[in-house]
Amino acid sequence: MDATFATILAYALFGACFGSFLNVCVSRWPAGLSVVSPASRCPRCERAIRWHENVPVLGWLRLGGKCAGCAMRISPEYPLVELAVAMLWGGAAWLGGSGLDALRLAAFATIMLGITLTDAKHYVIPDGFTVFGLLFVVVTSVVAFFGGTQETWFVPPVEALYGACAGAGFIAIIGWLGEVALKKEAMGFGDATLMAVVGAAIGPTRAIITVFVAAALGTVVFLGLVYPVGFIRAQRAGRAFEPPLVPFGVFLAPAAVVMLLGGAALMEWASTLLGVPLS
Repeated sequence: MDATFATILAYALFGACFGSFLNVCVSRWPAGLSVVSPASRCPRCERAIRWHENVPVLGWLRLGGKCAGCAMRISPEYPLVELAVAMLWGGAAWLGGSGLDALRLAAFATIMLGITLTDAKHYVIPDGFTVFGLLFVVVTSVVAFFGGTQETWFVPPVEALYGACAGAGFIAIIGWLGEVALKKEAMGFGDATLMAVVGAAIGPTRAIITVFVAAALGTVVFLGLVYPVGFIRAQRAGRAFEPPLVPFGVFLAPAAVVMLLGGAALMEWASTLLGVPLS
């Protein structure tokens, strides 16, 4: 679908605002706090952040990356997340136009980014992301189906329900097998709820393949980067190297976006390579 520059810009601006709210969700949900109240404030001096200081990206730049009350450093993660979500929403409009499909893509990608950040920082996938994500995907699937909207990436309602069950069930089985083999918890419940959202979006077959794509991505990142860096740092510090835990949601979420956008082409390529139909 073609989208005008004005449409893309409007989506990007809305995305920046949602990115600001995503920052609140990422910082508060893992701690079990409300994202509605209290209003945004400095964690050290508790000075309320004024509306003009809370403008996405520009507010951080205006403050020079510091609290106006106590000069505490404000992490650049905040404007970077706002920029990232602005780009996601602008990209969704560029790919899907201004209709429901673009909105669904933008929201899904934003939820996956939030899950990636919270799992990377806190080893937790908040229910706020997954419960809202599942409801959003299923409800908009029904709206698109009865509204006669042509689906570009997402599956219809019945396949969405099958996909939610398949995604959650498959990751739960893997977690159970891992727990039996390792004699400890191998997969958190948040991974299962995440895969319910993913399955509802892309259907059962692509949801299952998402797990393998995520596993391959995680293996490359950990064996190629995290483990070597951790081992070198441990050696320099004169202590034993302890392999870090693997926050699987960090890899499941981006793999889900990849399978949403390019899963059909990937499955066609794999089907041709293996000589086995994948559908």
